[in-house]
Amino acid sequence: MSIGMGMKLQVKMTQQLVMTPQLVQAIRLLQLSRLELVDEVRKELDANPLLPDDTIEPKEPGPKRERSAEATEGTVLEQPEKLKTLSDTEGEPLRQERDQNQEIDWASYLENQQLRQPLGSTRSGFDELPPIEQNLTKQSSLKDHLLWQLQMSDFVDTERHFALLVIGNLDEKGFLDLSGGVGPDELTLSDLTLDDLAREAGLELEDAEELLAMIQRFDPVGVAARSLKECLLVQAEVLGYDETEKRIIREHLHDVERRNLNAIAKALAIPMEEVIDAVQEIQKLEGVPARNFTEVDDRSIAITPDVFVVKDADRFIVTDNDRGMQRLYVNESLVKRMLKDPKAKDFISEKLRSAQWLIRAIEQRRRTIIKVTECIVEKQREFLDKGVAYLKPMILRDVAESVGMHESTISRVTSNKYVHTPQGLFELKYFFNSSISRVGDEDIASESVKQAIRQLIGEEDKGHPLSDQAIVKMLKNQSHIRIARRTVAKYREMLGILSSAKRKKLF
Repeated sequence: MSIGMGMKLQVKMTQQLVMTPQLVQAIRLLQLSRLELVDEVRKELDANPLLPDDTIEPKEPGPKRERSAEATEGTVLEQPEKLKTLSDTEGEPLRQERDQNQEIDWASYLENQQLRQPLGSTRSGFDELPPIEQNLTKQSSLKDHLLWQLQMSDFVDTERHFALLVIGNLDEKGFLDLSGGVGPDELTLSDLTLDDLAREAGLELEDAEELLAMIQRFDPVGVAARSLKECLLVQAEVLGYDETEKRIIREHLHDVERRNLNAIAKALAIPMEEVIDAVQEIQKLEGVPARNFTEVDDRSIAITPDVFVVKDADRFIVTDNDRGMQRLYVNESLVKRMLKDPKAKDFISEKLRSAQWLIRAIEQRRRTIIKVTECIVEKQREFLDKGVAYLKPMILRDVAESVGMHESTISRVTSNKYVHTPQGLFELKYFFNSSISRVGDEDIASESVKQAIRQLIGEEDKGHPLSDQAIVKMLKNQSHIRIARRTVAKYREMLGILSSAKRKKLF
């Protein structure tokens, strides 16, 4: 029996999705934030000599900046072979004149710069002061503050090494965190001990506790504590609290948290007045050592919106924010000159295609963001007029169906994109909310329910705070909102609001 083997041709038709480089670039740019896009444009400007480096002059947002999508689309997409710019107000003669002005004889320029002598300082008065940017300071982090104190200490090398290990293992609250966590291979690591840090630093094991106690008395007092109880005890000892207050911290901290003062008075066999005085003093201690320190100074964070929503009479106008963005266009005269050189033709052709793809992708990104924002504005007009209480429930599918795009595209468009509205600055994702049922009325957005819960708790009697069940009844009676008690508890935790037992103020 023999088996024959041979080669043959076979025609087969299949259907598959192919991602072109242009599509990959457009998708990648679409999900970038504004700062990431600016950085991406800057990299392309540095790498592509065909893109002159111009910066758009700042312009105030308003109706007069509105540009039609058709005009811009015609400028960039309909005539790419003519290498038009993104500007729809600049004519061909003006651009040619600008290109001529930007063509500089660099040899002569550098030669003149070398011959030019530095001018003597003739400034006086306020002109001699450095610019204000050089006088700005940033808020120091807890780590920097502790390292500065460590430098001022008289620790020997092994003690200093141990202190560095302790400072390096502090969590965001300022507590010493020796938990192992998860390793690169997704395996759970074993927890560390103070002896492990001492062995790594070459410190005697019996000296570790004593040295940790010294670090815990750095400013802020109680830093590097291993628990809230240890943190409060260190502060109580430094501040000279009496033995009753220390004993309450050691043995009855859970009763203080639950406001169970009767249990404390009974266990310690002391009058209630003495318990109240002691608890009031304990409440003056700091439970989060790193509260006044942060790795990022919130005061220096500024969010630049990607789009503006401006009200003009009875309508809302959506305009893009081009402030600080480089205007991209191709230097035609440079292309024509370099294409005459056969050696540079391939290089210029590649850079020309790269420039055209980037310009198209950025313009497509701009138009997509505006289109999605216009759809959101149309669905959330009451919010823009009256505030958060009138925010309507909306999901990605609602916008995707209106603009004719996929939900994944809407998700990319709304991630890390911000819009400035008459009600304030919001991330585009803020407008997507699940719905909560109302009694005999249309549904309400979950964000509006959170705002209502925050308002009820803000107006409550602090001596008799509202329970979650009481909030459920008030929402139903006042706002016709039907919501479960566990949902109120979930929203309250998302807002960072404590339970009624912990909100109650006894004194």
